[in-house]
Amino acid sequence: MNAPFHRRMAAVGLLALTIFCLPAWAFASARIALVVGMSKYENVNPLVNAASDAEAVGRTLETLGFEVTFSLDQKLRDLVKTVNQFSFRAETADIALVYYAGHGVEIAGQNYLIPTDIQLTRASEIGSRAITVTNLLEAVNNARRLRVVILDSCRNNPFLNLPENDIEKISRLDDVELRQGGLAPPSPQQGTLVVYAAKAGEIAFDGKGGHSPFAAALIDQLPANGTEIGMMFRRVRDEVMLETGNQQEPHFYGSLSSIPYFLAGGDDQIAAITDRRQAWGSLAPAQEMQLASLANQGDARALMGLGYMSLNPDSAKFDPDKAFRFFSSAAEKGDSEAMFELGKLYEKGIGTERDFAKALGLFRKSADLGFADAINDLGFLYFQGAEGLKRDAGKAIQLFLQAADLRHPQAMYNTAALIDDGLVPGKTPEDAAQYLYDSLRSGVSDVLDQLSRRPEQFKPATRKALQALLKANGFYAGAIDGAFGKGTQRSMSLAFGNQPV
Repeated sequence: MNAPFHRRMAAVGLLALTIFCLPAWAFASARIALVVGMSKYENVNPLVNAASDAEAVGRTLETLGFEVTFSLDQKLRDLVKTVNQFSFRAETADIALVYYAGHGVEIAGQNYLIPTDIQLTRASEIGSRAITVTNLLEAVNNARRLRVVILDSCRNNPFLNLPENDIEKISRLDDVELRQGGLAPPSPQQGTLVVYAAKAGEIAFDGKGGHSPFAAALIDQLPANGTEIGMMFRRVRDEVMLETGNQQEPHFYGSLSSIPYFLAGGDDQIAAITDRRQAWGSLAPAQEMQLASLANQGDARALMGLGYMSLNPDSAKFDPDKAFRFFSSAAEKGDSEAMFELGKLYEKGIGTERDFAKALGLFRKSADLGFADAINDLGFLYFQGAEGLKRDAGKAIQLFLQAADLRHPQAMYNTAALIDDGLVPGKTPEDAAQYLYDSLRSGVSDVLDQLSRRPEQFKPATRKALQALLKANGFYAGAIDGAFGKGTQRSMSLAFGNQPV
């Protein structure tokens, strides 16, 4: 029989997160971007600037160290292939960014991005002849550090002459109409930022010069040296509003992860720091002033950054009382990560009186909002039992599964261990292998280390299923025998994102 679950977790080091620290990531250094521009439409109104906007934005990203994939005036079949290939590569990327310029329309709450060869006679045909914003979100969702989707696609609807009553077949609602232009608000996952060139339901200008106002602002601001990415996007918004006389206001949906990130300058050393306290504490004075300015405007992410900075024990700015106030302010704004970190302060009595009941309540609120760290930690509390909380293995397994399905690295590994031990009804060795594979792809070095050094922790059926997955994804060419020799170890290293040796 395999080692007990708790012993394997201890061996792998996948216990609940230590306070305020990220897991032991081994980030791939890659910055990758997919840049899509659609101008030469065959059957609807062409766009003057979309493809040139995309090319110029892509070239700008290349100067910032991005490996850029261009998709200019592609037909649907080629566009789908390009997005799928990018999605696979994004799983081991540090940052994955998508920029789309072209026609985009909303039908029945779904946002469609239009390839150049689209031809519709009825609106209900669009589902098989376009890609969706959801497709682009899924393409970046598994990047390890930063995920951004930028849409310069809120132009006039090119399909307004289609039969409107056909929309009912899509939505089954009587009050859905084709919009004159614009897109519906997206629903990105935690830590993914979606930037619209204009607010949901509003139209963005294509521009009369060489670029749209939004693309021109991006080209100006992306290379801004030493500007944290949150501030950079706000400068883009301000420039567009100034250029258009406040007729067009870019809008942000979702959120960036609470890690400081610089596209140009000031990032090389900070990007390598995995402890949020030290990362935010490493900001230069000018960058800290930017952060304080955003915090004064009520920006939750900036408040979080100042909170982490105040918890850095190696800094003269160490002030747990301030950290408590910053996290409290961010939590009041509904930030799920702030709730989780505030709960940690109550749990340990840092910056406030210890109050486990309040901590548990905050963990639950954060988990209810889908914050994977909180869900995973709650799983451990239920698995092990805690002050005023009875041990409940069934509830713990449910929470681990929920966190694993959100691609929380520790939860994925531990869920695989639970399945392998036969503790999760209805789950198979193939399911365990899928969680192990996804955990490898997420970039946690401890997982690669344990699977390489101690594969016998998992049963032969799970090991064979993992080899089969590695083979299906092009990493492994050996026998499916459950023996993790040099070939399997090399394939796991490649799946992890290491370069071949």
